[in-house]
Amino acid sequence: MGEAVECENLTHEKFDVTGQIKVYSEAGGEILACGTCLKSRNLDGTDVCPISTMVDCLEMVVWADKVVTF
Repeated sequence: MGEAVECENLTHEKFDVTGQIKVYSEAGGEILACGTCLKSRNLDGTDVCPISTMVDCLEMVVWADKVVTF
């Protein structure tokens, strides 16, 4: 949500954000990107960060035994 929907385009000299997202995704992790947040930045969902809704977020929280947000 918010600026986090830009995570696939982040670069940092100390942290390999894109690499860590790839590792997380390949390990079966799921990332959801807020559709409204994407649209306000003129971005589209991707395979790694698909467009989601509040219903998708709620379903994830109900399904998961643990949820991590940043």
